Amino acid sequence: IDRNGRMSTTYLDFEKPIAELDAKIAELEALSGQKGGPSIKDELNKLKAKSTKQLKDIYSDLSAWRKTQVARHPDRPHLSDYIETIFEDFEELAGDRLFGNDEAVIGGLARFKGRSVVLLGHEKGRTTEKRLKHNFGMAHPEGYRKAVRLMDMAEKFNLPVLSFPDTAGAYPGKGGEERGQAEAIARGTQRGLSLGVPFVTLIIGEGMSGGAIGIAAANKVLMMEHAIYSVISPEGCASILYRDPAKARDAAEAMKITAPDLLKTKVIDGVIKEPIGGAHRDPQRAMAAAAKALDTALKELEGMSPQELRRQRRDRFYAIGREIA
Repeated sequence: IDRNGRMSTTYLDFEKPIAELDAKIAELEALSGQKGGPSIKDELNKLKAKSTKQLKDIYSDLSAWRKTQVARHPDRPHLSDYIETIFEDFEELAGDRLFGNDEAVIGGLARFKGRSVVLLGHEKGRTTEKRLKHNFGMAHPEGYRKAVRLMDMAEKFNLPVLSFPDTAGAYPGKGGEERGQAEAIARGTQRGLSLGVPFVTLIIGEGMSGGAIGIAAANKVLMMEHAIYSVISPEGCASILYRDPAKARDAAEAMKITAPDLLKTKVIDGVIKEPIGGAHRDPQRAMAAAAKALDTALKELEGMSPQELRRQRRDRFYAIGREIA
């Protein structure tokens, strides 16, 4: 179901059996509107029950590669959807005060559960026009410098920071390199680690490479159930290690990029369960669950001094992978 309550027509490759069932259901629903016999209604109910069960069975045991596909689903809630749904009084702040404004990173001031916050994150865009405007969520250096500016503001006015990584990676083009992409990402990471206010990150889709960590060096890092988080995309890893991008499926399995794997190694601190079939099938419910988890995380950090927040952040990053070392 899309965000307007309509059945989504975008099915992933492994969802073909569900697509076929849903097509039959749509046909019977059209017939029931014309004839409406008991036999049609009984058959319709059976098909709906079968479709729901099949969807539940498939999503109860997704491989890392299938989760990657779900994380990239075009109907998955984007940052703009979260802003519209779980925040109030959002006021966007643009520009890095050095070069320009990067539309791949959106940020500003907002109200969240009765508190003022600074929020920032990647926006991919949904239509072709919006995707081009937001550069598919791949930020330029000025995007990370804007993020640093917003973090500075948050500390100045003692406001918690919420960040929402959702990117295939930072923009790898010539312009980005000329303007200091690596330095900008490093500054973003450094500023996140040094913040004296509560900082919570929620990975809502793809959290790939330094493009994600540049806005994710937080006190608490949460992750949607079917999101992915890694130092490089599966395709990039396959190109480097296997010399074959077609082996992205194998790379995804080996890299441990899913929420359960990352929770075990303490790369993340919590997993937010998604509706059956992924966040794209019930965006409102998924975002409501995310809002509840973010609120809980902020409450756990409230009352801590700047020194305690920095110490807690340092300790959580030092603890990553310790139990499997």
